[in-house]
Amino acid sequence: MRKNDSSQLVFASSSSVYGEPPQIPVDEEAPLRPVSVYGASKAACEHLIHAYVKLYGFRAVVLRYANVVGPKLRHGVIWDFINKLRKNPHELEILGDGKQVRSYIYIDDAVEATLLAWKKTTDAYAVYNVAAEDWITVDEVADQVIEAMGLTNVKKTYKPVLHGVGWPGDVKKIALKIDKIKQLGFKPQLNSKEAVKLTVRNLISEIHD
Repeated sequence: MRKNDSSQLVFASSSSVYGEPPQIPVDEEAPLRPVSVYGASKAACEHLIHAYVKLYGFRAVVLRYANVVGPKLRHGVIWDFINKLRKNPHELEILGDGKQVRSYIYIDDAVEATLLAWKKTTDAYAVYNVAAEDWITVDEVADQVIEAMGLTNVKKTYKPVLHGVGWPGDVKKIALKIDKIKQLGFKPQLNSKEAVKLTVRNLISEIHD
């Protein structure tokens, strides 16, 4: 970017930089304490970008996204649940105790927030949380998938580790305050439950197509 005189950067960061905050939702001033290598890599990138802004006059917008969902999704808990139930419609294995809490955001809302932040931010370096204003549990995601697939009497089996998470580095509870990006005019069109529900319908349709 320095060599080619490109001075503007929009970076896709993640809520994982916050690790496991003592209280949710968290705002952009919360300390960065990642508990996964993924989260640590995102936090490291943020610090590197901040240094380049100070040293070389870049303008950078950092967006800490919640779980982004939507059409063509091919990873994550929704895709995992759908495929598990296609293989065995009578039982669903859930990594963790099902009580893990997450914010979601639909891809259309995430794109709108990204463009809005880039166009309206005047500071040399700015950070925004991007999420719906609510949060749901992994169990609720499972229920959405089961209902959308028209299944009944599905037995849930849980595979918790540590304090109920699904794997080392998984986070028990994370949700984001979005007051800062709302001040730019952003308003998510779907809440977390609606984003998950629409994504499930999209993915099931794509599989059958």
